[in-house]
Amino acid sequence: MKEQIPPILRPSSVTPISLDKLREQFDLIAVKGELDLEVTGVSMNTADLRNGDLFVAMPGKKTHGAKFAKKAVELGAVAVVTDADGVEQLGDIEIPILQLENPRARLGEIAAFIYGNNKNDMPKLFGTTGTNGKTSTSYILEAMLRQLGEVTGLTSTAERHIAGEVIVSRLTTPESTEMQALIARMRESKVASVAIEVSAQALSQLRVDGLEFDVVGFTNLSHDHLDDYADMREYLEAKAELFTPKRAHRGVVCLDSEYGAEFLKLAKIPTVTVSALPGVEADYRVNILHELPGRTTFEVLLPTGEKIESSIPIIGAHMASNAGLAVVMLLQAGFTIKRVREAIEAGVDCYLPGRAELISPAGAPAVYVDFGHSPDAFLNTLNAVRKVTKGKVLMLFGADGDRDASKRPAMASVAALNSDILIITDHHPRFEDPQSIRTALMEAANAAKPGGEIYEVSPPEDAIVKAVSLVQPGDSILWAGPGHQDYRDIRGVRTPYSARELARQALREAGWQ
Repeated sequence: MKEQIPPILRPSSVTPISLDKLREQFDLIAVKGELDLEVTGVSMNTADLRNGDLFVAMPGKKTHGAKFAKKAVELGAVAVVTDADGVEQLGDIEIPILQLENPRARLGEIAAFIYGNNKNDMPKLFGTTGTNGKTSTSYILEAMLRQLGEVTGLTSTAERHIAGEVIVSRLTTPESTEMQALIARMRESKVASVAIEVSAQALSQLRVDGLEFDVVGFTNLSHDHLDDYADMREYLEAKAELFTPKRAHRGVVCLDSEYGAEFLKLAKIPTVTVSALPGVEADYRVNILHELPGRTTFEVLLPTGEKIESSIPIIGAHMASNAGLAVVMLLQAGFTIKRVREAIEAGVDCYLPGRAELISPAGAPAVYVDFGHSPDAFLNTLNAVRKVTKGKVLMLFGADGDRDASKRPAMASVAALNSDILIITDHHPRFEDPQSIRTALMEAANAAKPGGEIYEVSPPEDAIVKAVSLVQPGDSILWAGPGHQDYRDIRGVRTPYSARELARQALREAGWQ
């Protein structure tokens, strides 16, 4: 199945760059062809290749990109950059060939050069990394920047924003070619500040190469992605790469997770700290003032003793902590205390798709849809729901197939111990047997809470109907996993599916209009 929807975004116009100038800038070896041609874009795969592109053919896990060079030529590629192995595999193609060893290591810089993203003409870049809270912090940060009067951009797991234009995302952090094209598109739209969600995989796979962040933030680290990293230390070090001089100028570290202090030790740039936990010494403190079903009020205490108070339209102390991190990132970027205070004192006007999103009508049992898919995310959101729920809390969730299976027992245990009723269903089975996933989750849940009210219901369309039948006004349902997503991955096919719409339908059928 093609991954071409949603589309990859590019600027509407690009100043052409000559191959000879490109060769000189990156010390490329001219293997074949005239270098007086010009390129207007760059691509690493034929699914996104446009007429006038430079095609970068790189070695992959299964095959070499050089095998697709003829297809690239058919689609309009004007030149190829590849390594020595790629040159051997290119065969007889009629466009210029340039050689560069380990082309992925320079791909971000090449894309930045072609799209004109030079250091003197860039928006302010804010990058956020961490296991949980990256998306939420990015949305909150963008909203604060907008209230400061900035023309804003955002790239996250859920969406891309360009000066008010909203586009659904493909990857948490785009490939470097797409990222540089996106930044160029934002520059065209006069975007002044960009909030960027940066995953560990993006850093390991060099997707943010060619970018220099003004300020970067770290939310937390907890069990996740151990299918990609050997252990938590390797995962930690992958994220810490964002806090190095080649990637960022200043950093902010939240100390509220087990690995916060260790992450701080790895930071190689000027870094300040923030915490919402009592007894933790930090440069900035976040204090939760009020927690209500539709709003959380907080304050940020500065080292000077001054305070900035605001609120966010979402539940949870962890969300207020994310907002506090965003405030400190703004201050580190040079926004004055007075400007920030005045911009957000009436609250932060932000919408976080699929993040503890309340989708039920007034008077009905509360139904929250959330994207959380780790034990720590479950615990934080369940605690937040519990604080604003008078009655029972029902948890509904499934686990990803073909992803880190080692976290599943902890997910099920946390869900069972922190809810009154638990329903286990399916999520993205991918190529894994969904029954086997559910069985493992049920075993862990029952072991954690013997005799608990725990159900196994498949498919999720039936699970949400069952959930609604078990609650009354004053109770809450937390459906964790699907969040903002509008599909389920079943054997490689993206099957249309919306947890939000399914929950609304189940409520309507139960009489809650």
